[in-house]
Formats: sequence, C-alpha cells, structure tokens
Amino acid sequence: MLPVALDAMGGDHGPGPNLDGAHAAVAAGIPVVLVGPPDLQGRESADGTVLDLIEASEVIGMHDDPASGVRRKKDSTLVRAAEAVRDGRAAAMISAGNTGATMASALLRMGRIKGVKRPAIATPIPVPGSSPTVMLDAGANAEVQPDWLAQFAQMGSIYARHRFDIDNPRVGLLSIGEEATKGDTLRKETHELLVQTPGINFIGNVEGRDIMSDELDVCVTDGFTGNVVLKTLEGGMKAIIGALLEAFSAEEYQEHAEALMPALMPLYSALSPDTYGGAILLGVDGVCIISHGSSSAEAIRNGIGVARDMVDHEITAEITAAIAATR
Repeated sequence: MLPVALDAMGGDHGPGPNLDGAHAAVAAGIPVVLVGPPDLQGRESADGTVLDLIEASEVIGMHDDPASGVRRKKDSTLVRAAEAVRDGRAAAMISAGNTGATMASALLRMGRIKGVKRPAIATPIPVPGSSPTVMLDAGANAEVQPDWLAQFAQMGSIYARHRFDIDNPRVGLLSIGEEATKGDTLRKETHELLVQTPGINFIGNVEGRDIMSDELDVCVTDGFTGNVVLKTLEGGMKAIIGALLEAFSAEEYQEHAEALMPALMPLYSALSPDTYGGAILLGVDGVCIISHGSSSAEAIRNGIGVARDMVDHEITAEITAAIAATR
C-alpha cells in the first residue's frame, strides 16, 4: 500500500496539526509520508512511531503567487508531494497550504486526465440529517464554458457515489430559478448540454437555497460563483454557531445549555469542515486533497482518510473512462 504524501508545512498553524493528523492516520492503518524540511526527520509520535520523509527545502507561502511559486520553488513541499504521486512513490497528496499552488502543483506535475477540459475543486457542503452536497467548481475556474460544466457534472457524480455511497447522485445546475429558461447564456446552454450528457442524473436547475437541502447530491457551477457560495455559507455557519455559544455561556442559560448540548453536538460535528477533511481536485491524473488553511489535526487525519478511500475506489481511473466515453 503506497503512502499518502502530506505537505507537512502547509496551513496557517505550521507543521504541528499536520504531524498530529499524520500520526493519527498511521495509527488507524493508513501509511503516510511527510514532505518537508530535513529537521522533520525522526520526529516521533507519543507511541514512538516515526514517519518517512521526502525532503523539500522550500515552502510556497499562503500569500505567494501560485503559478510563479510553483515555477520558482521547484524544491517546495507542494511540488515534491505532487512529484511523489507522479513517480509512484505515493498514492495521493494532501495539503492545507496555498490552494492555488496546490492545484498548480498537481496539474503541472501529475498532469491532467486526457480529455478533461479543466480540473475542478469539489467541496462537500454539509446538509444536517442527510449526506453532504458536493459542489463544484469551488474556485479553480472563475470563467467556464458549458462543456466544462458538463464534465464537472460527470466527475462530481463519480466522486459523490464513492465518497458518500450515493447510487445515482442527483445533479443540479446552480441558477437563479428552477425553470430551464432562467439564468444567463452560460446557464441556458449548459442546461441543454446536461440534458444530453449520458451517465448523470440531471434534475435541472437548482437555487442557492437548495444546496444545503436533501433535494440534490451534486451542485454544478462556475468557480467564481462556487467560491462566493462557499465563503458565504462558511461565514453564515460561523456566525450562527458563535451566537449559540455566546448564548449558552450566559449564566442564566447554563442549565438549559447543558441539557441541549448532547443533542446539538452531532449538528456541530456535521457542520464542521474538519469532519470532511477538505476538498478534492477532480480532473488531474491522481488524487489531490486540498484542506482548509486553518485545518486541525482532526481535519488532516480525515483528509488523509478521504485520499486513501478515493485511491481504493480508483476514482481517477473511473473518471478517465467516463470522460473517454463521452469525447
């Protein structure tokens, strides 16, 4: 079993959560290889486990330009992680670092699946009481074409089926109304194309309010709109959770808060991004997981688990076959 290559230096909090998450994954039976500076060599976990290391002397920072960073810093952790997948030293890669640089490293080193117009970032959007909605693109392509969105639907359907055990994922096109005639030219042309695309369960247009509902399983949109939706939902959930915690901390509500907490904890877990481990970059020739910059050890552990799971399900090979069948 090849290991998952972890960018040990990615994220807002340095290597600490990454190392803790890696050791937790190894304890669960998932092999991990760190990608980072030589001083990480020999770092032990509490139980004495030592992880293998692929040495990399450079780091592409969160504020570095992604394309130039990948070109200039050829010995960066992100580039070396992508090369490890390309060269068969690792089964997948994961990073909580610079999203654009993670995507560029995977695309330039691992390559694009033949026939894929553009890779897309697929992000699970939590739906309390139901499986998450897979939204793509969440930021890789600000401007898109109808045939790209049709491929996003294909790739997102395959991912949703394997990631969340959905037999026939329902695919919706994000627009400003449910009717096929609603939306701009891009949405109208894409709607016509999706109706004709084989292998997907297209249910028509959906609206923003449908994303966090059990009405669909895959939401397709352009990367500009998808990223705005994602950040808006993150901000809204953070505000609601913050307000609830503030109310619960008030002395007069302590007794009620303690009674409600057992019922609310599953909801908190369902809404936490740490639960899902990160997004996946679909369309590149290998598994690449992009975790949130503020990822905790739990998020890294879960992201490594998702990477391993997608490798086991041979998602790259299935996407390759699906794209080839519709070319």
